[in-house]
Amino acid sequence: MWLQWSEQRDYISMSWRCGTVLATLFVLINMLGQLAGCVLVLTRKFVPYACLGLFCIIFLQTIVYNILWDVKFLMRNMALGGGLLLLLAESRSEGKSMFAGVPTVGDTSPRQYMQLGGRVLLILMFMTLLHFNVSAFTIFQDIFGLFLIILVAIGFKTKVAALTLVLWLMVINVLQNAFWTIPSHRPMHDFLKYDFFQTLSVVGGLLLVVALGPGGVSMDEHKKKW
Repeated sequence: MWLQWSEQRDYISMSWRCGTVLATLFVLINMLGQLAGCVLVLTRKFVPYACLGLFCIIFLQTIVYNILWDVKFLMRNMALGGGLLLLLAESRSEGKSMFAGVPTVGDTSPRQYMQLGGRVLLILMFMTLLHFNVSAFTIFQDIFGLFLIILVAIGFKTKVAALTLVLWLMVINVLQNAFWTIPSHRPMHDFLKYDFFQTLSVVGGLLLVVALGPGGVSMDEHKKKW
């Protein structure tokens, strides 16, 4: 955003006819909000507030960049929100709750519902990768991906399925979003770069699933009771 400050500002100014001052203010809030949230997360300081700030940034981007009307980009933004939910669940200690007074059912807790919500939102990224073409390879890819998506969503063999999705998504990301092969002055360069780093963020969310497991609201957890 810093390297393309003027392009970002001009796009907002033209799209919303809000003038240079307001467009500059939005780009500044957008950039500083992301930087501040990420720094806090990486330094493990005020992580719940950092996640809330990043949620607000995602919501703001969805409105301002008209992502709300583009199903593909909307689903990917929601997948980013799923990653933040998982990060919030990871940061939430068992002894100290952000949600004091929230009732729990059995052994479940707000953290486990966050993990469920994060898993379900993360799989939206993979829904955008399904092509439904008639070629044999594409059919295999869609069936294989859909199978893994379902496993992650219901929380069955979750860590293995999530790790497989990480590897699959990394390969697809390098092959389909190779922005470095496109000249920087072409608009496609920016679109592919956006997709590339957004996909990496979802990979981070999946790695949280691998590290934390599916949580209490999952088939893996219920198997322990059988």
